Amino acid sequence: MILQDHSPKYEMTNTRFEMLGKNLKICVSDDHGFGTDAFLLTHFCGYKRKDIACDLGTGCGIIPMIMQRKDPPRLTYAVDIQEKAIEQLRISVSQCSIDNIMPIRADLKELWEDAPLDQLSLVTCNPPYKAPNAGMQSLSDAQRIARHEILCDINDVCRAAARLLKFGGRLCLCNRPERLSDVIAAMKQNNIEPKRLRFVSKNPQTAPWLFLIEGKKGSKPFMTVEPQMYVWDENGYTPEMQSIYTAGLDKEIG
Repeated sequence: MILQDHSPKYEMTNTRFEMLGKNLKICVSDDHGFGTDAFLLTHFCGYKRKDIACDLGTGCGIIPMIMQRKDPPRLTYAVDIQEKAIEQLRISVSQCSIDNIMPIRADLKELWEDAPLDQLSLVTCNPPYKAPNAGMQSLSDAQRIARHEILCDINDVCRAAARLLKFGGRLCLCNRPERLSDVIAAMKQNNIEPKRLRFVSKNPQTAPWLFLIEGKKGSKPFMTVEPQMYVWDENGYTPEMQSIYTAGLDKEIG
């Protein structure tokens, strides 16, 4: 199923807006919000204005919306299976008069009618990190779907990305360090060669809590491990983290 109309379909409840920049705000809820990892992945993916992109499992659309802060891709398909998530994004798109994000309600395992197969230059995904039954008893259904591999797993994500990407197109993901071997195996199984890897720690005294990885469809084996990133130092956010949070904040949207 694909929802191409950007205007909201019905009145949403239990939602609020958070500002991402001048004239740029995003509709969030307790079920569909965002965290630091979305900013890190958006920065890491190095999107370009010429890209035709897709964000799989987009939730409230935080990654495509952050991209709007500075030189966004020509078009970004924002795909999620959950109706409320897509409705929230459609509200954000409508409120901010954005015409280069296409919210799509679809199952990434099947994609959608007229999906741009073998055409995209960039796919991003902040996938579910955890196994289906790992500590999810107190979560809502929407939170379980977002955080646990209930409706899709990393193999499904990489398979969908491989179908969408053109030769040489890039898939950028984030995940927990304990899932690194699973992610690399899923990429390779779907002809996406891991090319770039970066670990993220809260500070120099702690082990990484996240990794960011980029793979290229059809590429030859060779992976660069980038310097580790730290979120905090003795003064608060590190200069790099601060620059990621504030990039494009002075830009007028619309």
